[in-house]
Amino acid sequence: MLSVFLDDEDGFTTVAVALALLLSLTLVFAAASAGWVGSRSAEIQNVADATAMAGANAVAGFSTIVQVVDACSLSLGLTGIIVLGAGLVVACVPGLTAVGTQVSAAGKRVLDVRASFVRSAVAGIERLEDALPLIVVANSSSCVAANCEDGLSYAGCAIPFPQRSESDFSALAVEVDDAGMDELSGQMREASEEAGEAHERMSDALERGWLADCGSRPYSLFERAGSLGGLSASQNPYHPTSDTWGFGVALARARSYYAARLAGEVVQGDTAEELTDAACRRAFYEFALREVRAGYWMESADGSVDAKMPSLPRNAEETRRTSLYSQRVWPCTNETGGRVLHSASSCPGALGSPSGAASLEELDAGSVASCPSCQMDVGEMGRVAAASTSIENGFEHHWRAVVEASEDYRAARSEWSEAEAKTRELAEEGEGAFDEALDQLSAGGPRLCPPGAWGCVAVVSRSGGGALPSELTEAFLEPANLPAGIAVSAAALAPDQDTSGGNVLSSFLDSLGAGDSVVGGSLDGLLELWGSLLVGYGSACEGIAEAGGSFLDEFDGVLGGTTGSWLKGRLKDALGTTGFAPVDMRLRKPVLTNTQDVLDQGGYDDVGTIREFVSRLPDATTPYEFVRSLGVELPDGASGTKITIAELEIPGTEVSVPLTIDLSTLGGSP
Repeated sequence: MLSVFLDDEDGFTTVAVALALLLSLTLVFAAASAGWVGSRSAEIQNVADATAMAGANAVAGFSTIVQVVDACSLSLGLTGIIVLGAGLVVACVPGLTAVGTQVSAAGKRVLDVRASFVRSAVAGIERLEDALPLIVVANSSSCVAANCEDGLSYAGCAIPFPQRSESDFSALAVEVDDAGMDELSGQMREASEEAGEAHERMSDALERGWLADCGSRPYSLFERAGSLGGLSASQNPYHPTSDTWGFGVALARARSYYAARLAGEVVQGDTAEELTDAACRRAFYEFALREVRAGYWMESADGSVDAKMPSLPRNAEETRRTSLYSQRVWPCTNETGGRVLHSASSCPGALGSPSGAASLEELDAGSVASCPSCQMDVGEMGRVAAASTSIENGFEHHWRAVVEASEDYRAARSEWSEAEAKTRELAEEGEGAFDEALDQLSAGGPRLCPPGAWGCVAVVSRSGGGALPSELTEAFLEPANLPAGIAVSAAALAPDQDTSGGNVLSSFLDSLGAGDSVVGGSLDGLLELWGSLLVGYGSACEGIAEAGGSFLDEFDGVLGGTTGSWLKGRLKDALGTTGFAPVDMRLRKPVLTNTQDVLDQGGYDDVGTIREFVSRLPDATTPYEFVRSLGVELPDGASGTKITIAELEIPGTEVSVPLTIDLSTLGGSP
């Protein structure tokens, strides 16, 4: 037999060479066929991987939707609370109560919008979550169908784990109790209105006092003190406006004036009438000096006034109510008819022996008699002040105006101080209500665990068939087909380090087409505030403090050193110390994971191996049979291809935007 392959010279025959070539070619084509079979057989695993990723992608899209809804809910709540806080701040400022009413109403409206939004949003999200298993199956089975080509037929889908929702959206629907802040705002407006009215009366009284002391023309206390008393500039200072003036200035001026007039008044005269006039003037100056020296004016930092601005008598009746009437300073003599009272010891009618002194009260009582020469009595004493009080060029005329203004000022300042104290007390309560409202919002966001949160397991089968290419088998091998096969894969969600949900929120805000604000005035920044809080959702406390502080700072020009300024500072501090935890804003993306880990978490840890899990699946012809074989209940189908999650009214506008989800695109890139 060897001669067929070897010749006489031990070389290979033609037959041997031909057979060797035939065997070599057969082996080459057999290896190529095996490689092709192996390659095409392995493609089912790639399909399973893609199917698992497609199912998890739908879960990622749902997670992004919930995150956007949570951001809207939180930002609307914060916007409403901050605007209500601004209403409290403005309500503290007298004269701005109308603005405070507008601001508070806008804040309350935003919270009402939020309440309506979250009620519909929670219901919409729950409907969408109920449909999520169906969406996962539909999206993943579409991926399987897309890979059926080149004669290969695949069937299968992804199964979400957990199979039923374990989410809790109750935190989204937390109501923000704004009744306390709204009620306090009304009370603060009333208190600040009272304070404003009292402050106006204070300002009016201060202006009237200054006019009487320095501002009236041609006469005033300043002018009269200089002209009649000859006071120096240091004793008689001038204040061009009421801004630098106080009632204590007029009191000090009066002390210097009466001291100068008393020092210059000598009791003398050519006639008894002149003598009486001089004696009465000296007695009045002495009395007035004593009174103004006993007077005082002190204003405390808390707004209280401790003062005594003496009112001088302007007629006989008022003189009877002063020490001028009761003091025993008038000289008496014993005359023929009895004891007689004189205006001075040098009176022409004082002919008898001296008899001590008596008062005008004793004269009226008849204890002493009136001198027929000087005719000194309470009427004469009353005419001294009456003359200078009733005419514009009298010092006492302007002094009485100062005293009356001081009394009005004290009364108004007392009312103002009480109203301010009440406003401050209410402001402190407002700070507490503001903190409480923030605490209600900071209770935490929704707990998200939808179907597929632990992962999606893909099961893909390949039916038998798929003949080898004829060019590989026709000449050297018998015809052959690919065997049937099954592959399993799993995908779970993981944070995408290169993405930020803030970009999603920015795009979402731009897509709303909010339009122009219709609030106007002091609330022009309301829409900007909400936008900042929405986009800054992930930074939590820092973003809240920055956006809220900027909004409150818009009222700086009207607060000054008022209670409103204090409250604004307290509210800004509260925004900076809120209990809001930062939110992970990285988008979620599907990544392949260990299939057994997902099955274990889904309660299939009693299945020893993945092979056993696969062997439990029937020979299903549709992906829904695969899913139902595991006890996963799928809805019969969504009502339409779109679900409206909620209607979102844009704060500060009249625009309402429906948040609608297209189920056909939910499985796309989130």
